[in-house]
This record gives sequence, C-alpha cells and structure tokens, in this order.
Amino acid sequence: MHHNFLFDLDQTLLDFHASEHKALGIVLKANGLSFSEKIYQAFKDYNKALWLELEKGAITRPELFTKRFQYIFSLCEGDATSIDPLKINDDFIRTMSVNGVLMDGALEFIRRVKDNIPDARIYIASNGATINAKGRIASTGLDKYIDYLFISEDMGVTKPDAAFFDICLERIAEPKSSCIMIGDSLSSDMLGAKNASIDSVWFMPSGDIEKSMIEYEIDYVAASFDELYSVLEKWSAVGEDV
Repeated sequence: MHHNFLFDLDQTLLDFHASEHKALGIVLKANGLSFSEKIYQAFKDYNKALWLELEKGAITRPELFTKRFQYIFSLCEGDATSIDPLKINDDFIRTMSVNGVLMDGALEFIRRVKDNIPDARIYIASNGATINAKGRIASTGLDKYIDYLFISEDMGVTKPDAAFFDICLERIAEPKSSCIMIGDSLSSDMLGAKNASIDSVWFMPSGDIEKSMIEYEIDYVAASFDELYSVLEKWSAVGEDV
C-alpha cells in the first residue's frame, strides 16, 4: 500500500495570485483596457466570491467565467462593448497556463516527500481549468514529481463534493486510510476531506484555527513546508505501524 498525498494546487504548491496578476494585466492591455492594482484586487475578490458560489452549486463554470469579466469590464477604462467575456476568459487561462509560479520552497518540499517518505504518491486535487493547471505545473517543473492530476473541469464535479473524492479514490484504488488531503481552503479542501472521510492537513491556516479544526474535523495544521513535511512524515509512519 502507498502513502497517497492529495495536494490542492493554488496557494498550496503554486502561487496562483502571482500568475493571475501577470495574466490579467496582459489580456486586458492586449484588448485596449486599463489595468491597475485596484482592478486586480477587485478581480481577485470577486473571483473568490464566484468560486465559493460554484462550490455551493449556485452557478455554473461558464457563468463564473462570464460574470468575472463582465464585472472587470465595468471597472476598466477603454471600450469593452465588442469584447466577448468568454473569449477573453479563454485568453486569460491560456496566458496563465504558461506563467506558473511556485510557492517559495514548494519544489524542494515535493522532492523531499518523494525521496524520503516510503511509497509516496503525489496527486493534485484541484478545482479549476485543466489547461491552466497542467500548463502552470509543467512550466514550473512540478510535473516530474506528480503521479496523477485530478482536475475538476475534467471530472465534471468540484471540491468539496464527495463525488470529487469518490473519483479520486476509485483511481487510486487503495483504502481511504492511505490517503490524506493537503490544502489551504476550508470550504473546498478541508470540507471536501471531511465529506469524503479522509485525513486532512490545513496548510497555512489563519483565523480561529481551533474553531475551524473542530468544525471541519481537520486532523493536522501546518504553517510552513518544514512543518508540513514533519506532519506527513509522522502520518506516514503511523500508517506503516497499522
């Protein structure tokens, strides 16, 4: 039996916001629209709110993509009347896909897990667009260490839905006890692990940590890659004893 590590991608291994910032500026300027830090922050905040709605099943992916750019068009200087929000969204995703940025220390951490934890298998379990995820992973060299990608666009279901993890577990084909979810999001990663009844590590926790751990039944927390490695090493050793 392997030690199956399911990692969220954005803000866990890759710096989503750095890639997002660069890509948004490129596509808006290419379409004759203005870009500023204020516009980026507005996009970031609204986009986050829309993804939460998607996780709840309140909107569809095309609705999310359309809404986020319609909103940003309203904030930009320039004429956006003839710009298709879904077309610019596709351009945005493609631009992000070749501009992956690693979280500081992420690649070294993943190498350490692969090299030092026996029978480690590393999976990505991510909500998002497939071309975006695959491209950014490849552009950083992270792809060399990943055994399989579980991307919501391919799967037709998003975290925290238990069905997302059912697909993961079917592909992994090993007991739930051999799997652990690692991620930064309470609403998708930690709730998803709870819904799927698998172990979890909340990475880079913030706010009322104790309350959140109880509410989401989180098993471990880690505030750095060194702490995360120690958690995973101990978790793996317990699994071997069992």
